[in-house]
Amino acid sequence: MTPEEQWLLQKERVLAWLRLGFSVAAILVIQLNPQRLASFPLLSHLSLFSFFVYSLLIVILIRGDRLDSQKIGLLTTCLDLLWISLIVLSTGGSRTPFFAFYLFPVITAGSRYGIKGGLIVALIGVISYGFIRFSIVHANPLGIDTFIIRSIYLVVLAYIFGFISEFEKKQNQKLMALYKTASEAATREERRRIARELHDRLLQLLASLTLRLETCRRHLIDSPTELTRELQLMEETTRGSMQEIRRFLAGHDARAWIPGTLTEKLREEMRFLRDGLGVLVLMESEPEELTLPPEVEEETFYVLREGLMNIARHSHASRARLSLHQVNSEIRGSLQDDGVGFAFVASASERAGYGLVAMEERIKKLGGQLTIDSSPGNGTRISFTAPLKSRGAQP
Repeated sequence: MTPEEQWLLQKERVLAWLRLGFSVAAILVIQLNPQRLASFPLLSHLSLFSFFVYSLLIVILIRGDRLDSQKIGLLTTCLDLLWISLIVLSTGGSRTPFFAFYLFPVITAGSRYGIKGGLIVALIGVISYGFIRFSIVHANPLGIDTFIIRSIYLVVLAYIFGFISEFEKKQNQKLMALYKTASEAATREERRRIARELHDRLLQLLASLTLRLETCRRHLIDSPTELTRELQLMEETTRGSMQEIRRFLAGHDARAWIPGTLTEKLREEMRFLRDGLGVLVLMESEPEELTLPPEVEEETFYVLREGLMNIARHSHASRARLSLHQVNSEIRGSLQDDGVGFAFVASASERAGYGLVAMEERIKKLGGQLTIDSSPGNGTRISFTAPLKSRGAQP
């Protein structure tokens, strides 16, 4: 059931209880003034008590969640007009104290169907009340001036409540449109988060394993010691990846980042590029031991690891330089290689891969900026700056 359907059903429940209240009030009024039943006592009792039973049945039926609010609204509007006309006719004609009961179907029709529906029901009520006013059943009919004023009263109220209902409906449509837009935006952001997590936490690990396997096949067969070390490292990496996947599928957050391990993890990646692929990566850090907030440190690592993996897979570089500088309240980093480079496309939507997009998103998440400078034959330089206090941090 949509939020709009829930709201309509809730409205019908409120109207059902109001109808029951009207029926109880009518019976109490007749008990206090039995003279109102003098002309048609049998019809009066029948109309009053059957109206009470009908109101009680509607309250019971409307408690369910599977009723069609539109169908039951149309049915109860017609039955309300019928019963109220019988009550008015049998309890004093045009001079009945129950004329005000006509307001109930007029107001409910206006709230359900807008101005047009409210005016139609008001006109039906005026015609019904006019028939009772001009009938010969009751002596001393109500004055024509009072009849006209009451008729105008019904029509004006029907218009007012219909206008309010249409205004409310338009506002609800705007709210639903905003809610839908916000939901779609949240869904897109969640998909991007999941894609980023899959790419940086899992796909990068798998890419690293692939490179290590190729290295073992090509270079380490004749070196049992190095081969054993690489195989053990791959085994640990595989087990860690399996744990990450299990946590991800279970909907748990990834394992918390261990503070102070940025340079250690980067040196491990650099060591593999040097020993396994023959790519020499020089790193300079100022100060030598960086003191970064855990979130900044973690995002910086995934950005730089993606850059290092791209060098290993695509650049055909022999040398690269990585630098990190902690200056005042921000971290500045860069990664430059002497590889083949590529034709950089500024628009993220036109890029073939997701890696560069994920790098930009991670830096933007910290409130920083990432730039990429590359062209065919001239290598690639990736640089970024980010505040040490991320935008999501509390003051």
